[in-house]
Amino acid sequence: MYKTLCITLDLQIIKGMLILQNVLTRKNQYPFLLMSKSPSTKIELCSSCGLCTIQEWPIDESQTSCVFKTGWLGESEKHLFGRERCIHDPIELRFGITTDRFTAQLKNPIPHAQWGGIITRMAIRAFEEQLVEGVISLHRSPDNHFFSIPVFAQNLEQIHATSGNKPVLSPVLQSLQSAYRQNLKKILVIGAACHIHTLRDFQKRFTYLRDMEILTIGIPCVDNVARSKWPWILERMSKSPNTARHMEFMQDFRIHIRHSSGQTEKIPFFSLPEELSNPGIFPPACMSCFDYLNSLADITVGYIGAELLPGKTRQWLLVRTETGKKLLELINQDLDRFPETGNWDCHSFVKNTSKRIIKSMQQQNKQYSSKRKISILTGNILAQLFNIIGPKGIGFAHYSVDFHLIRHYYYVKFRTPDLLHKLVPSHVPIILEEYGLPL
Repeated sequence: MYKTLCITLDLQIIKGMLILQNVLTRKNQYPFLLMSKSPSTKIELCSSCGLCTIQEWPIDESQTSCVFKTGWLGESEKHLFGRERCIHDPIELRFGITTDRFTAQLKNPIPHAQWGGIITRMAIRAFEEQLVEGVISLHRSPDNHFFSIPVFAQNLEQIHATSGNKPVLSPVLQSLQSAYRQNLKKILVIGAACHIHTLRDFQKRFTYLRDMEILTIGIPCVDNVARSKWPWILERMSKSPNTARHMEFMQDFRIHIRHSSGQTEKIPFFSLPEELSNPGIFPPACMSCFDYLNSLADITVGYIGAELLPGKTRQWLLVRTETGKKLLELINQDLDRFPETGNWDCHSFVKNTSKRIIKSMQQQNKQYSSKRKISILTGNILAQLFNIIGPKGIGFAHYSVDFHLIRHYYYVKFRTPDLLHKLVPSHVPIILEEYGLPL
């Protein structure tokens, strides 16, 4: 997604791979205009997780557990699992500690869910079976379909209404206040990695939530949007932004935008306006994330490790803890399960784009055009090409993780180098060394 696209009529495969890697970066660029102008400029890293808005305990205690102060993984991973991920296992090195991984889809998908609705069904079943007394998640804002409202859902209707992606920075943990005030003992939290990291640390560090059993479902996430800029970005992607209802960057190298009519608009990554490839318009907190796959959640549910198949809504599940197993058991009978597919190796795809990633992270004052670099037609041809030759299934997940770790490492290195040691977990340099990249 970052950088310019150099297309010629005699496009060679190697150039195509460079374009693919480059364009995919755009998936991760949503506007949040807090770009620093030099490495010495201070950037306030805040993902708006919501914990410091709670009034039941001092704000400085909430801020103490901020993941941008404690760092990603490391001691938190060791506290949860009794060890850090194995640096000699290339899969665990990237995907985190798991007890099971597979793809699946609901036999009876939930209508209007982003995918088939596995997370929503899991939350509903946890409430029905009295495993939890409520669910901390998000509802949609009545003002904008893609905006979120934090919610502590305590009935089936409220839980069902949490379905679907809200691609904006969201204060999910704000709803802990309701559960705490009610003195509840068993809750489910659905959130991104920044939410789960901060929550785990706070519960361990302070006494307020220690008597509360907190189950967690994690979503893979490195990219959210500042609300003030979401209309701006959507208008540059869709022909009909007002009717858009669901949006996702998919494994076929296109953005899929589902509209209120039920139709799906598909835009090739390659044909996005160049201005969407500016790393400076993306939230600094998201660009400083090093846990794409939400490794501290009890179970992670996403899509990047599931192959995209016509008419299917398969998702990728990573079971991490005994609690994650319990959550999975609630919906086992509702699932069609499949093994992971795809080839693991994606080294050439990552290697071919690494220099462009690094250069893109260095260019802090570059001017970006509002025009498309190539037409939709040409973009679709490229998307079809890379849908054939590109990574799929577990290979796509491998590619996505490595791509984001490389991108974020150099973002932090060039913009907030004083935070490099604090934020970057120990497995990231090992992955960089695999590609011969400088630290």
